[in-house]
Order: sequence, then structure tokens, then C-alpha cells
Amino acid sequence: MKKDAGIPITAKGFLRKRLNSMSLRSRIALYYTGATAILVALVFTAVYFLVDRVVYRQFDDELRGEITEIFTEARFPGEKFGNLSAFSSVDIDDKNEGEDEDEDDDKSRRTGVSGESLQSRGDVEYIQIIDDKGRIFRKSLNIFRDTLAFDIRHKERYFFTASLWGAPVRQVQVPLVNSDKRTLGFLIIAVPMKNAIIVLHDLEKVFFLSFPVIILTLFLLSRAIAGRSIRPVEKVIATAEQMTQSNLDRRIVMPPNRDELYRLSATINSFLDRIQEAFQREKQFTADASHELKTPLAAIKGTLEVLQRKPREREYYESKIQYCLGEVNRMTVLIDQLLMLARHESTSMTSSIETIVLASHAADAVERLRHVADEKKITFDLELDETLRVAADPAMLGIILENLLSNAVKFSPYGSSVSLAVKRNDAFATCVVRDNGIGIPTDRLQNVFERFYRVDQSRNSATGGSGLGLAIVRKLADLQKIRIAISSVKNEGTAVTLIFPGVQQ
Repeated sequence: MKKDAGIPITAKGFLRKRLNSMSLRSRIALYYTGATAILVALVFTAVYFLVDRVVYRQFDDELRGEITEIFTEARFPGEKFGNLSAFSSVDIDDKNEGEDEDEDDDKSRRTGVSGESLQSRGDVEYIQIIDDKGRIFRKSLNIFRDTLAFDIRHKERYFFTASLWGAPVRQVQVPLVNSDKRTLGFLIIAVPMKNAIIVLHDLEKVFFLSFPVIILTLFLLSRAIAGRSIRPVEKVIATAEQMTQSNLDRRIVMPPNRDELYRLSATINSFLDRIQEAFQREKQFTADASHELKTPLAAIKGTLEVLQRKPREREYYESKIQYCLGEVNRMTVLIDQLLMLARHESTSMTSSIETIVLASHAADAVERLRHVADEKKITFDLELDETLRVAADPAMLGIILENLLSNAVKFSPYGSSVSLAVKRNDAFATCVVRDNGIGIPTDRLQNVFERFYRVDQSRNSATGGSGLGLAIVRKLADLQKIRIAISSVKNEGTAVTLIFPGVQQ
């Protein structure tokens, strides 16, 4: 079986699956507890080794003091001496013991003192002196018939842990060097460590037993705190689960604290506002589109039903067929406009910006609308600065100008005029289309750029409009970063101004 980082793939996948199936608060508690467990384990380990080191350092300091005391009593300068016989006069026996080594067993039986019982005392020292051959020259009576451990390989002062009667002792082995740099023997001193080892073992047990209790308690507390902290998230989920298209006006209750959850709730509420607004727009758009398509279809159907009732004159048939073709053409224009808006909304429409002469494109748009204006005896007043060059998409600009001029002609009275001015305004180039129609109320000026919006709320389409022209103008202008300004005076007319971002040299 293949392995990844020492863990079988199946086991690793199982762990990942288990983590993914856990609740958020359990995962938060698990991650927090895991990190804390590592930290606590490191702290416990550091404390244990620190205590262990301090204990051993105290024993070593005690042994150093004994070395100094013995050499002082032997009256050696420093640690220099002549021979081992100098230690004969040094009192190396514990005061609680007898004075004759041959009487040690009898004394131990009489007093009840043994080597094992001495291990529990903290003021006992074991001293042993050996020669350079490893033979015992002298030892303290409390060692009885046993001997202290000795390692002849170490020629320098050497601290180590050994055992005496099966119990741990801390020892120091000091070489006895004369003035000729010759090692004549070794001084070995030991102190019992039984009590200290018991303390260290008890500390180890406390750590091992308290560790799982601490971790389990911490996990439960972390899970409870995490559950309390993410309670607003659960409210968000509950609110979202209850939302349908019929109750999009519901919102998430804001938490009292202005923290990340407050920002999350505010962001979701703002997102729901946009969804509701978009849903309402699409709902209105569907209703308007249905109405705009249904009207010409109903007119065509009614006309055809009249035609089939009985034979008619040729001229009557031709007029009705011409009427039906007009309605079909109106539906075709409407569908083309809807497709253009749909392409823009899906961001699939892009502009091809290039430097063009604005006056030339404005004049071309006027010529394309000339025959429509002639039917109403409407004239065009042109004021064109042919030196102005702007950055725009020629095709989109043509559609914008045609829509604006078409609206101006539609809503201008018979025999009036429509003005078109292209001129420089400081660092900008402007194109102003002005009619002499009935005007638009001030509170409705910005609404005219909405889809299917008509100032005439009766939805009268006698003018031939679909209510999409200015919506298309706004979308195409936005693609080219062209600003639009509109102003109107009742019974005097409306002016729409295109403001181009900069004049090209």
C-alpha cells in the first residue's frame, strides 16, 4: 500500500472525511484544542526538564561542597596532596554510625539502621577512597559491605548517577593528583536521590494524568464558546433557508457587536437587497416585454380574423397586410433591442474604441433619419465643429445618435425643428440633441433610461416606440465611458447631452 508522509492514503482520506463532516464549532474547538495541547505538552516537558535539571544541579552543588570540606579538613592546598595516607585522619563517617567497620552488621541490627533506610534521609553522604589500582583504601561505614560505583576511564572530575542497594545516588568522582601530576587515586562521594526521584516521578504522574483532563476540559469549553460565537451564523442560515421568491423582503437580524459577524450580516443583507431589486427588475421586465410583444400580436391576430370572415376588396387586403407588416417590423425592432440589452447584461458586448471625427458621425446619423423627419415636415438645425476628434466606438455611437434623433423627431410637433450641436466645452467634447416637444417632468427625467419606461403611463405606443431606446443609449454610453446629461422644460422641449471623456488632438 502506498503511503504519503507515513500515513496510508486510506487512513488519511478517512481523517479528511471525518473532519469535513464535523460541524464548524467542533472543528474550531478541535483546532484550538490541538494547538493548545501541543503548547501545554511543550510547557509540561519544559517544566519537567527544568525541575530535573535544578534537582541534579542542587545535588552536584552539594557534592562540590563535600569535596571542599574534605580537602579543607585534610589540609590540602587546593586539591593537591602528597599521598593517600593523608586521608586517614579525615572523619568521613556519618555521625549516626559506629566507628568500627567490623561492627557494622551488629550495629545495624541493634539500632535498626540499614543502607535502605539511610536512603530516605537527606543528610547522608557516602564517601569512598580508592587507589590508582582501583583498590579501596577507605570508605564510610554507612556503605556497609557494598561499594560505590567507579569508572577508571574518567581522569577528570566526573558527575554521574549510579545505584546503591538498588536505589539511585548522585556521585562525583574526583582524581587525586599529586604535585608531579600523577593520579594516586580517586575520591568518590555519593548522596542519596531517592526522595528527589520520588518527587520527579510524582511530578511526571501529575503531568500525565492532568494532561488529558486539561485537554478534554479545554475541548468542551472551546466547543461551547465556539457554539456561542457562531450563533449569529446559525441565525443567518435559518433565515436564508426560509427565504423564497415570495418573501425576499426578509432580512437577517444584525448582531449587537460590531465585529466580523456584524459585517457578514450587513454584507448578506446588502446582497439580498440587490437580489430583491434584480428580481423585481426582471419581473417588471418580463411583464413589460410580454405586454410589448402581446400588443402587436393581438393586433395582427384581430386583423387576420377580420380578413377571413368574408371576401374583401383588393385595396382592403393590401392595407391590412401593410398594417400587419408594420406590426411585424415593430416586433423585430423590439426583439433586436432586447437582444442588444441581453448581450450587454451578460457582459458579452465589448466596445472597439478608436479616434473618430464626431461631427462626421453626427451628420451621417441625421441623414439616416432625414426621411422620417420629412414625413412630419421637421427640419434639422446643425452646429457641427468638424475639428473635434473623440475616442468612441463608431457603430455604438451611431446607434446612440440614431436613438436620440429618433426620439427627438417622434416627440417634436409637426413642422418644428430638431437641433444637433457638436462643440468643444473646455477639455470635453459635447454632442447636444434638442427637440421642441412637450417636455418631461423633472421628477421623471432619470426614469426615462429604464427599460420600457414611458412618460405616458397609459403605455400608449402610438408614437411607435418600445420604451427601450434610451435604455440602450445608457448601456452603450457606459461601455464607452460617455456621460449623459438630460434637461427638459415643460412645453418647450428636451435636451440630451453626450459628454465625451476627452478631446483627441
